[in-house]
Amino acid sequence: MRHTTEDRTGNRDRPALERETVGSMSDLSFTHLDPLGRARMVDVTPKDPTHRRAVARCKVWMTPETTAAIANREVKKGDVLAVARVAGIQAAKRTADMIPLCHPLLVGAVSINFEIGDDFVAVEAQVDTVDRTGVEMEALHACATAALTIYDMCKSADRAMVIGDLALWEKTGGRSGTYRRAADPDDVTDL
Repeated sequence: MRHTTEDRTGNRDRPALERETVGSMSDLSFTHLDPLGRARMVDVTPKDPTHRRAVARCKVWMTPETTAAIANREVKKGDVLAVARVAGIQAAKRTADMIPLCHPLLVGAVSINFEIGDDFVAVEAQVDTVDRTGVEMEALHACATAALTIYDMCKSADRAMVIGDLALWEKTGGRSGTYRRAADPDDVTDL
């Protein structure tokens, strides 16, 4: 199981924020803090609604026997990926209930996709909306919840599973424009 990361220059375990990306954050100020440093919800009412999309990915590493059981629908609790897909969709719609300063918004579409590898299941969540704020948190929340559901449904057979590499892969729309994470040359998934 791969639990460390290595960038193109051979640096291992660099924090995700230091990795090369296409696009950049245009404003590094903390907009969720008022002038006194107290938490606040950002006022998005002056913004015009626009189409926004976000894609998040993660992986659940497990034994090859567990991936085979998932692929063959032999897990005793039921169809793991079908349940994880529904859980991810529900999570996207309920993100503002879990993340305190996240705006409630109308989620227009959610898709959850999986790729089964030899010793992992890759999860991808895509969320779309037409609103005043982005859906990055909805995509991340959906992806994480789908991964947790996979763990929950398979834990009786494989308690050593590891969930990792949760990251925003793409974001479009809004004032800051498009962001795309640089591809990891060691990543063999093709979601």
